Amino acid sequence: MSAPSGPDRGHLATEAANPRSADLERLSAAEAVELMVNEDRSAVAAVEAASHELAALIQVTSEKLAAGGRLVYVGAGTSGRLAVLDASECPPTFGVDPGQVRAIIAGGERALRHPVEGAEDDGPAGAAAVEALDVSRADVVVGITAGGTTPFVHGALERARDLGAATGFIACVPREQRPDDYDVSIRLLVGPEVLAGSSRLKAGTATKLTLNALTTITMSRLGKTHRGRMVDVDTSANAKLVDRGARLVAEFGGVDRERALELLRQAGGSAKVAILMAARDLDAKAARDQLEAAGGVLGRTLPPQEG
Repeated sequence: MSAPSGPDRGHLATEAANPRSADLERLSAAEAVELMVNEDRSAVAAVEAASHELAALIQVTSEKLAAGGRLVYVGAGTSGRLAVLDASECPPTFGVDPGQVRAIIAGGERALRHPVEGAEDDGPAGAAAVEALDVSRADVVVGITAGGTTPFVHGALERARDLGAATGFIACVPREQRPDDYDVSIRLLVGPEVLAGSSRLKAGTATKLTLNALTTITMSRLGKTHRGRMVDVDTSANAKLVDRGARLVAEFGGVDRERALELLRQAGGSAKVAILMAARDLDAKAARDQLEAAGGVLGRTLPPQEG
């Protein structure tokens, strides 16, 4: 059986050789670490250079989610795994429904641990995956592909656009190497990898930083945080979260630890509800009702000196 053929990708920035790592195999361990650390600095710089486009994608995503829509990531390989990681962290971090932030990875669940040959080259499969999630104009679909060419991702984005969804694109090559016409296009120009073509390195780091910002800032804008704290979590999940919740209730509610723990118990583990119970001297039902009336934004319900 012959190997699959495809277009020459040698011109892409993600495939280029890095002259600074030409002697990688001959460097000492300390020298190699220094090289990689220095190269990784470009990941932060790349995100900073794309900050305007990232802010635009955050604005679109915030509007869609505030109106009840979803954020759907699509990726393959490292990009897909990073997408799954970010999506899976949103429920425990921000208390959102697992269906509000979704991730599609080429090759499905098996691809999280094992390569699935040819999956990323299947554009129609990307389109079908979007259809299977019933994507609509209520949603925003963000495709991630370091080299910018992955057919699975473009198939998904093109179908999402046909269905009326907003579209975002994250790639690590300049526009002239792979143009697109999606609603928001973020280009993370990290330059050649220490190991040529291994986009799990700087490209992966820049992508992770971008996804961190996208969901963290979006969720903060939706009232899922308070004063830079994770208040919209179920603290009953484990001992670490119970402790964190008790400290939050004590700080923002003005009570001692023992009272904070009791309020958390009454609130069913909800730090946000327990904080409002403490600050306003309410029972759990009244606190929940006030939070619901405030759109779930804790700062709108606390006394002025606490808000």
